[in-house]
Amino acid sequence: MNEKLSKIFLGQSRLVMIGWLALWIMPFWAPAKLVVIAVLAIMCMVYAYVVVFGKKYEINERPSSIKGFFSLKGVMRLFENPRNTLAAWLHILVFDLTVGLLISIDALQQGISNWFVAPLLFLSLMFGPGGLLVYLIIRLIHNPNFMSFLAG
Repeated sequence: MNEKLSKIFLGQSRLVMIGWLALWIMPFWAPAKLVVIAVLAIMCMVYAYVVVFGKKYEINERPSSIKGFFSLKGVMRLFENPRNTLAAWLHILVFDLTVGLLISIDALQQGISNWFVAPLLFLSLMFGPGGLLVYLIIRLIHNPNFMSFLAG
């Protein structure tokens, strides 16, 4: 495996924790959201770099194909390529942190205690959509009119 891709993996896995720590430790501090946005922006740029220029770090790797997205076997084959796996990992990290940021912002607006939000942020970090689902249930209990826009 390429050393450069390994360094990118490690660096981005550490960087994302800065964003999560800002949400956990300083949820009411407005600049914490800016820290998270800065982390997300950097990670998006690194993701673009890996996708666009990462091919030069591949050594004897099988080329990717869009056909791979249409079957489990094809997706598994895509992940045999370290660059594809790194891109997918960055995608997951950015998506989960974005969900965490939106949960944090919405919870502040709704007056939901950070004692409820902090564990949900951890769920979002570890299980992505699971943390969002639990937050949406809490949000619905906190404000039953939350989904009224769907009826309109």
